[in-house]
Amino acid sequence: MISKGCEQCAKGGKMVLFVYGYCDQRDCFYCPLGENRKNVTDVYANERRVESDDDVITEAKRMDALGSSITGGEPQEALDRTCHYLELLKHEFGSDHHTHLYTGITGGRENMRRLAEAGLDEIRFHPPFEQWGDLHGTDWEDILYIAKEEGLTPAFEIPGIRAEPEFIEFIENGPAEFCNINEFEMSDGNYRRMQERGFELEDGHMSAVEGSKDDAILDEMASHEKVYFCTSVFKDAAQHRNRMKRMAQNICREFDEVTDDGTLVFGKAFAEPQRFEALGVPEEFYTVKTDHVEVAWWLLEEMVEDGDLEQGEIVEQYPTVDRTVVERTPLA
Repeated sequence: MISKGCEQCAKGGKMVLFVYGYCDQRDCFYCPLGENRKNVTDVYANERRVESDDDVITEAKRMDALGSSITGGEPQEALDRTCHYLELLKHEFGSDHHTHLYTGITGGRENMRRLAEAGLDEIRFHPPFEQWGDLHGTDWEDILYIAKEEGLTPAFEIPGIRAEPEFIEFIENGPAEFCNINEFEMSDGNYRRMQERGFELEDGHMSAVEGSKDDAILDEMASHEKVYFCTSVFKDAAQHRNRMKRMAQNICREFDEVTDDGTLVFGKAFAEPQRFEALGVPEEFYTVKTDHVEVAWWLLEEMVEDGDLEQGEIVEQYPTVDRTVVERTPLA
């Protein structure tokens, strides 16, 4: 089973809204947050640092977002802020803008009520690893019922450290709607702590932990119809690429080429705009910047080859707000 939130994420349609970098759960050795996000109060919409509500709306429109995922840190520890952004998104984009939230604490009924009233659709609980297998009769069981009573879709989202049948019991006999298992990963943020625990990277892989596709996890858990196993390759290669493609197709100019990786390719020429007019280049094939002209890459290549321009370069960059350049190819 794949939830509505995951379905939108797979399409690249979920904006990631990072609302708060602090978290009281100190024992999560596998926490992937890097130093730029850990223990900060900054808000980020995808890669955009948020300075105003307009930044959130602009970023969502930039990628034609179908929904938003709320993350941290711990979003419940900044509940006023979290609810504000939920209300903002629902007001701007309507009830069809699906929202889900990741949390590592139970929170209680008042939090669930406030989140539901603000517009949250789905809440994914991540109990501490040390409590796995011993959740029945605890606040973790209670909060699933409470969340559902308040109108939320409750679920679990856990890293694939080990197979734990108790999560299946909560799906089959309790109020949990589904369980997502993320392939266990090492990141810049947790690499040292993971190594200290004896975990190593899988051979030939950039992030997956050795044994993260353990047969017990796949056979005992991921084979269940309401359990979804999200691989690191899918997250990196599919989700991220689809989000980039969605964004690129939404903001590209007529002369930009959108690649299969979701990057934009165009030409960059250091020539006077009048030169393009004199050569009869249609206005839709170039745009004038402060110190250069951006133009269809294939047209610039042809112009340099024919001697109409002395030099230029082909630029490939991400469609993100920082416009990170992937590659530059000189033409001369």
